[in-house]
Amino acid sequence: MSTRPASVLFDLDGTLIDTAPDFHWVINQLLREENKDPVSYDYIRHYVSNGARAMVGAAFNLDTHDHAFDYLHQRMLEIYLNHLDADSQLFHGLDECLTWLEEKNIPWGVVTNKPKLYTTPLMQGLGLSKRASTVICPDHVKNKKPDPEALFLACNEINCPAESSIYVGDHIRDIEAGNRAGMTTIGATYGYLNADEDPYKWQADHYISCATKLKPLLQSIYIDLDS
Repeated sequence: MSTRPASVLFDLDGTLIDTAPDFHWVINQLLREENKDPVSYDYIRHYVSNGARAMVGAAFNLDTHDHAFDYLHQRMLEIYLNHLDADSQLFHGLDECLTWLEEKNIPWGVVTNKPKLYTTPLMQGLGLSKRASTVICPDHVKNKKPDPEALFLACNEINCPAESSIYVGDHIRDIEAGNRAGMTTIGATYGYLNADEDPYKWQADHYISCATKLKPLLQSIYIDLDS
């Protein structure tokens, strides 16, 4: 690999943006509407990267085939659309890292399984839309991660070869997609891991336990970036 990355791409929830506080509020609002007891932040955090259906199932202890599931899932999404960025924010240290990438003229972007309906206003609300060189959602591709199609599309949009790019993610599907695309992969173990999950089985090229470690890792891999 060259001593300079062509681009750095991020998964969204649990990797670039800490969205768990808003999801926790939304889930508990839904539980209140249904006269159910609230769930703890730590409990729901484990399910965020698995999506809305997983969070609803966990909060209500329901199978997806339950007759009430579809209504609860849809209602949760309605609540979330009006509460996207109340408390969500970049993970600590990532604004500095993004600024550094921008100063080095290294494009960065987002490849997420979060639909455009929610991704676009979230990115706009946090002032990231104009900074990101590409934002790819499942609406833009036929196959979601772990298929690498979205990563290839992102690299094509910013005219950067995948094999010289980096993908950072907090889920096994992120690392699988990045590996299948021939990218250097970084596992974000600070993200929304399942309680019994071992991220070191994902076969990422590198791992970071907190977001503040990304910039130093990039500097250690690409030693000429600050020369």
